[in-house]
Amino acid sequence: METIRARRTWPWLLVTAIAPIAWGSNYFVTRQFLPLDHPLWGAALRALPAGILLVAVARSRPRGAWWWKSLVLGALNVSAFFVLIYLASQLLPSSVASTIMASSAAALMLLAWPLLAERPGGFAIAGAALGFGGVCVMLLGGGGSAGADAGIRPLGVLASLAAMLLSSLGFVLSKKWSTGRESTLATTSWQLVAGGLLLLPFAALVEGAPPALDAPAVAGFAYVTVVATALAFVAWFSGLRHLPASTVGLIGLLNPVTGVLLGTLVAGEVFGPAQALGTALVLGGVMLGRARTRACAGPRAERTVRTAG
Repeated sequence: METIRARRTWPWLLVTAIAPIAWGSNYFVTRQFLPLDHPLWGAALRALPAGILLVAVARSRPRGAWWWKSLVLGALNVSAFFVLIYLASQLLPSSVASTIMASSAAALMLLAWPLLAERPGGFAIAGAALGFGGVCVMLLGGGGSAGADAGIRPLGVLASLAAMLLSSLGFVLSKKWSTGRESTLATTSWQLVAGGLLLLPFAALVEGAPPALDAPAVAGFAYVTVVATALAFVAWFSGLRHLPASTVGLIGLLNPVTGVLLGTLVAGEVFGPAQALGTALVLGGVMLGRARTRACAGPRAERTVRTAG
């Protein structure tokens, strides 16, 4: 019984892991290749093309309540989230920005309790606490090049925290409103299009004309649109549909690991003892959270055998 349950779960765990890994790389790409001082246009140019791409694949439009649900989720998961992430990526080193977002594991767990009636187990709580401890260690350690030259800017930290809280609420609502009648591909596309359209007037009013893009910026937007947005969001919402929110939140802890590795290997950010310890704690939190599933599966399987006997 436990083996069958694990076989059914592992594919969705692997699919879901695509999202935090892609999002962890998004911090580096945004910081290195996308234009500065255009967070609204940067978010719009990321969201809208990705949504249009998925709409073309899904060939479906919202019906009934999904018109307003798409607007709400688009505002939380796309419009506000993308702008805040864009700001955080420009104001903070990749390692710091991505580790702050890792606290979404705890936020998802806490929000899923009242909104989804998913009460977290002891292993899930311990895994989230261990992962959050890793986040704190990395931040207190200075995060990459932060202590040397960039500094941990308060505005960047606030942007990351706000992005984490708003997106966590949006993700839980996405799971709550998902009935199974609409495909994940379709609902994801509606959110991205709605969020992108909401951004356009604000981008035009606040930032004026779209920024001029050179070849690296075009390549950067192509990556964040196709990989870090279209593919990542479909993978993430697929995981939310098939796995408990607490499990998905723990998988999200792979986000900072990706951000730290890219920041260290490619951007030349410092990887000191605090970053090493923090990364180990984050990975330990993921593994501890997985122990929850194995521990729960064993007694259930035993009860099933006894009943059958």
